[in-house]
Amino acid sequence: MRDLDLVFSRLSRSAFRSRFRLGEKEREYLADRGLPVVLDHAREFIAKRLAPAEPSNDGRQTPMRGHPVFVAQHATATCCRSCLHKWHAIAAGRSLTPAEQEHVVAAIARWLEAEQR
Repeated sequence: MRDLDLVFSRLSRSAFRSRFRLGEKEREYLADRGLPVVLDHAREFIAKRLAPAEPSNDGRQTPMRGHPVFVAQHATATCCRSCLHKWHAIAAGRSLTPAEQEHVVAAIARWLEAEQR
């Protein structure tokens, strides 16, 4: 698992990852519910959609919009197991540990906090 400072430094140089921004709908959702509630949603999404050893529809399980967490997952390369491996050095083919799941949530939180500014 890579340090988040290193991951975010690398992400900032990716034209694809850098283009993600919260839309009006996602920004309002985050403002209305607050970051703690949205991060609870992130934990649920990660546990169900990303943490299993072989997630259903891996590589296509994360929508591009509709919830702030989904946008953040694409921006932080926490959207599928192959991106987790490439960007965060978290191996595919096995279930994520609780620490790895919290690493993913921390990346999402960091990105969302920056988007709120």
